[in-house]
Amino acid sequence: MASIHQKYQEAIRLYAETDLSAVQIAKACNVEVAGFRAYLGRHHRDLLLKRYGMEGMECSVKLRSKRGQRPDAHLKYKEAVEACDNLSYIRLSISEIARMFGVTATGLGNFLRLHYPDVLERREKAKLRLGIADNTWRGARRQCAEVYTQAVEMYKTTDMTISEVAEFCGVSIGGLSQHLRFYHKEVIEKRFSEREQAKKGKKKIGHISGNGRKHVPDPETVERYREALELYRNTNLIVKDIVQRAGVPLEGFRYYLRTWHRDLMLERRGMSAAGKDRDDIDLSITKRYLKSTSAKYADAIDSLKANPRQVAKVAAEFGLHPETFRMYLKEHEPELSKRLGMMKAANGKTVSRQAAEKYAEAVRLYETTDEELKSIARRLGLVYNSLGGYVRRNCPEAKQRHEAIVAKKKTD
Repeated sequence: MASIHQKYQEAIRLYAETDLSAVQIAKACNVEVAGFRAYLGRHHRDLLLKRYGMEGMECSVKLRSKRGQRPDAHLKYKEAVEACDNLSYIRLSISEIARMFGVTATGLGNFLRLHYPDVLERREKAKLRLGIADNTWRGARRQCAEVYTQAVEMYKTTDMTISEVAEFCGVSIGGLSQHLRFYHKEVIEKRFSEREQAKKGKKKIGHISGNGRKHVPDPETVERYREALELYRNTNLIVKDIVQRAGVPLEGFRYYLRTWHRDLMLERRGMSAAGKDRDDIDLSITKRYLKSTSAKYADAIDSLKANPRQVAKVAAEFGLHPETFRMYLKEHEPELSKRLGMMKAANGKTVSRQAAEKYAEAVRLYETTDEELKSIARRLGLVYNSLGGYVRRNCPEAKQRHEAIVAKKKTD
């Protein structure tokens, strides 16, 4: 902590003894502006209040609120505003009142338009009633209103920010901002309510967010990842290979995909976002496999769906490894795998197709001869316990026939 105080010691001295701004002092003392401001607010708030003319006020008072007047501005113009609303000063202009209270005429006029427009209206009505009106037009000048007409309409009907609208229409950013705040307060209020509403829910791509901007990636970011995104969309390359080719950081590209192109990630993982909010889909539970893998098994899967048969035969037809193909089906085509894995036996029981094929010859021998099941299993290279369990569960009639043959042989 002592080192921090030493770091900003000279900057604090300048802030207390001069009128230099925090930015100028930070540059002169070679310290970070943000760090110096944070240090001021935390350890020397009394100096901040003094700088803003708020000496004697509680240190917890906010220097800047979200909206409305700043405490220091309120103190600065308080007496002048009261004078403007007092009939004793009705014959004086705003400029004359400003000079009386040591503030600038422009500053007082702007402060009244922003925060006390009703005072200006009462002054005009009182002057008309007393017959001392100067017949001077007050409000937006016609030529100014014409200049900003297109910009005001665009700001009202789109999600563009004031700076974006001003740049598009070729007008001053400060001028447009002031024109809106003075003469189109309802537009500002509407945009503010939209921003407050946007803060309550999740950010949606292409929609306005809590800071008043559209939730879209920066043009520089789009350009940086343009090539990588094309490779991700149109090739079967894995992400690590893509970033090596495009020369972009791996984690940066992954974040870009998760934030702005989650639909492409879902597509690669074999999942559709139709009817769902893609931002609500947990990527950790979606399938992960390459497009090349999907393409490898696509023809075999289509063939199985059109003509159900043994997985091993289909794998042989398409040059695939049977067990690998079977595992892929279980993971990515569970319904098809389940349908193929079970079959109806001659006795009407539902049995495993693989087990039925495996034990078919053993069951045939067992039900047509008097040879013991253990002997049959040994001769055919089968596990006796597995074969016995299969016969008991699924082939009770075979056991009955075998017992009948054995009994007949004994009587003979």
